Amino acid sequence: MAYLLRFVQKFRPDQRDAFLELERKFIELEQATPEFPKGKRYTPYSGRESTNTLIWECEFATLADAQEALSFLEGDARHETLYRQQVPYFLEAYTEIYQSIN
Repeated sequence: MAYLLRFVQKFRPDQRDAFLELERKFIELEQATPEFPKGKRYTPYSGRESTNTLIWECEFATLADAQEALSFLEGDARHETLYRQQVPYFLEAYTEIYQSIN
């Protein structure tokens, strides 16, 4: 059964460029570091979420794998450094885990 780890981050609209520039640094870190989970990022074009929302998501084979990835990210100093730079731009941020039903 698959699980989806998802981060939803609503950021200050007036700081979109600065927020997304930091997000590009997260992308570079993911690509340069084999042990980092490789997620996909989205900003809403149309839908319930406002356009000043970033969604990162990554699928895992098991719940344990998703939880391990989350623990890895929470404990990685490189990730933490970038995260702390983004926090001032947040309006809201939360983590979700979804279970596949097929």
